[in-house]
Amino acid sequence: MTLVVDGLFKAFGGVQAVNNVSFRLDAGELLALIGPNGAGKTTCFNMLNGQLRPDAGSIRFFDNELAGVAPRKIWRLGVGRTFQITATFGSMTVRENVQMALMSYHRRLFALLPRAAALYVDEAMALLDRVGMADQADRPCSVLAYGDLKRVELAVALANEPRLLLMDEPTAGMAPKERVELMALTADIVAERKIAVLFTEHDMDVVFGHAGRILVLNRGQLIAEGNPAEVRENDQVREVYLGAELGHA
Repeated sequence: MTLVVDGLFKAFGGVQAVNNVSFRLDAGELLALIGPNGAGKTTCFNMLNGQLRPDAGSIRFFDNELAGVAPRKIWRLGVGRTFQITATFGSMTVRENVQMALMSYHRRLFALLPRAAALYVDEAMALLDRVGMADQADRPCSVLAYGDLKRVELAVALANEPRLLLMDEPTAGMAPKERVELMALTADIVAERKIAVLFTEHDMDVVFGHAGRILVLNRGQLIAEGNPAEVRENDQVREVYLGAELGHA
């Protein structure tokens, strides 16, 4: 197993944001984490990524315990992340954004500036080619369409050669066609590189169209787990989250 989460718990005052959550994730698997607003999805993500320290529980990534480890160290272990709101440098070109990620991964961020522009050019272009953005490498990120920014962010997330990729609402803000294309691209890369992916998503067409397995959180607790067909037919899931729209997803 790539990732083994056992008994994860986090409270804020008297609110149990994540309560005894356990699950497994294997290489090459696309696992969706869904639930209503306030279910605990973001809190769970932030503990996996090191932005929050769990109050209890274990997060095993291969032979490494991630609970309480700093985000930068987790990233260096091979955990990538994309965000609901894209996190690129608008004043830099598409290629420069990916080069920066590669420089960080190879511990070259303090290279002399005149040389920095020449570092990892081929590697950056290879990543951009993989996500379909090589032809826009010299454009500043500030002028890109939102769907293209999401592709650049995916290339950045691949710069540390991740074995686990955490994607927080990867298709948020995108047009329907762009959503389908980005998730199809992600699925291809997952299969090609055997990356384990955990993603949150509100678009049920994306979830049921691409996830191999689905976890459902409600009020911090895991209430359902299974393949899309099993989750679709779960009465508790219908009641607390999806309601009638599940039947049309």
